Amino acid sequence: MKQQLEAAIAAIVERLFDATVPVELTRTDEKFGDYATNVAMQLVKELAKPPREIATEIVAAIATELTDTVTEAQIAGPGFINLTLTEEALLGGATTATPQLNANKRVLLEYSCPNAFKELHTGHLYQTVVGDAIGRLLTASGATIYRANFGGDVGLHVAKCLYAIKQQLGEDVSQLAAVPPAERPSWISTAYVAGASAYETDEAAKQAITEINTQIYSFHDSSDHDSQLAKIYWECRGWSYEYFKAFYESIVVSPFNSYYPESGTAERGLSVVRVNTPPVFEASNGAVVFKGEDAGLHTRVFITSKGLPTYETKDLGVIYNELDDFKYDHRYILTGNDQLQYMQVVFAALAAIDPELAAKQTHLTNGTIRFGSGQKMSSRLGNVTRAADVLAAVGQAVTAIDAATKQQVTLGAIKYTFLKHRLGGDIAFDVNESVSLEGNSGPYLQYALARACSILDKAGYEASRLTAVLANDVVLRPGLELETAERLLVRKLTEYQEVLAKAITELLPHQICNYLYELAQDFNRFYENNRVIGNERQELRLLLIENYARTLHHGLSLLGLPTPQKM
Repeated sequence: MKQQLEAAIAAIVERLFDATVPVELTRTDEKFGDYATNVAMQLVKELAKPPREIATEIVAAIATELTDTVTEAQIAGPGFINLTLTEEALLGGATTATPQLNANKRVLLEYSCPNAFKELHTGHLYQTVVGDAIGRLLTASGATIYRANFGGDVGLHVAKCLYAIKQQLGEDVSQLAAVPPAERPSWISTAYVAGASAYETDEAAKQAITEINTQIYSFHDSSDHDSQLAKIYWECRGWSYEYFKAFYESIVVSPFNSYYPESGTAERGLSVVRVNTPPVFEASNGAVVFKGEDAGLHTRVFITSKGLPTYETKDLGVIYNELDDFKYDHRYILTGNDQLQYMQVVFAALAAIDPELAAKQTHLTNGTIRFGSGQKMSSRLGNVTRAADVLAAVGQAVTAIDAATKQQVTLGAIKYTFLKHRLGGDIAFDVNESVSLEGNSGPYLQYALARACSILDKAGYEASRLTAVLANDVVLRPGLELETAERLLVRKLTEYQEVLAKAITELLPHQICNYLYELAQDFNRFYENNRVIGNERQELRLLLIENYARTLHHGLSLLGLPTPQKM
């Protein structure tokens, strides 16, 4: 509706003034109408006329040419044009159809990216939830999405973990059987913390860990599955992957198409770096580096003096592997803010190798989750907040009649807390606030949906009919006569399309969260002051509640939040 009206006004401007300008409609306070535009002021310099004179001509044309859409056009201030829509146009705009802004695009989305041999922490939970929501936005807008996960199964962190395991068990792989399955993630995490501490405080341990690091790469190069340490490595790596899979299933997110271990990208990355040394990379003290100073960045090592690939080289490898596997038109990667400069160097090196491929890359960053004191957690120090602990803490704070609803509300509380903040900023996580039924929270919106479903249930909607209401996008039929309060609710419902378009374009899910919260507040005010069941306008108002419930359900589902119909 908004785009059609913008195009119609742009056509009027071109006909009147032989001028082509972008027309942008913005929402205005309801007392001034439904939309406003400053197109007259945009034309002042080109036409050398006062803006109100230009606006007068545009308003006259709108009044005669757009009568099916605009019921009133008024000039305000120096030359703004305020527009009030006809009820027919307004009713037609209340839809949950998602703008197909990414139709026919193949998109690779890489996120979550946990490392094997480490326990999942709050950052992984946060990034998985955000990445899943972004993937849902892209899918709903027409793209074919391929979800990729990239994590370290080689490198110093693995060597530190294996060192500590070796100190505890020797090289007797059979002792691993004594570790209960439920305790495997924390057992491995404890070993990693012990190994990291030894690496920093004990020179002999540091040397041993360095040797193990080289040995780990040989497990892959020679396909060693038989030596005792290799058996421990492969067994514990398998534990990690089972743990990741169970975690993703527990938080109900879309499955990944592929998990890329660093060991599987190192060879491709090394090949790319070596082929391009020189001119892109250069030797330096036995290592191979990329000097990013020419791009305003910094120098980073891509191959160590021992001939081992660094994270940078593995990141180049996964870019090419994902391209081979999925033939993407564009690739988005989501990491923490602390990886911003690092990825800038990787992409600068890629741009020097293949500018066309580099242009297909977009780096999105997320902030840090902070609790209580605001301390930033570290897996190396062992003070990391585990993802499982967050799920447990929020679950304990949720009160629900049955276990299924409790799980839905718990996930709704956590996911919404992450998603309602603008991507990139830090988040102060407050457990009690996340589960509140009175504030801007997931449970508040879940309850708002359940309340709407309850109203429809009281009006005689059977379960099958209610399911159809939530699933099917039926535009409010034209010809309805709206009272002021009803019109205000419909007006808010018509904003959903615009919010979706903006959230999809900018890949910022928090915009949908903001809208849904405002919509729920507007509906509550409407319902408190306007009787539905037993009112002479019951049929119309039930239609409004249908659209309200459908919009809430659509928005929550798009964000990946559970949508219980009873709470």
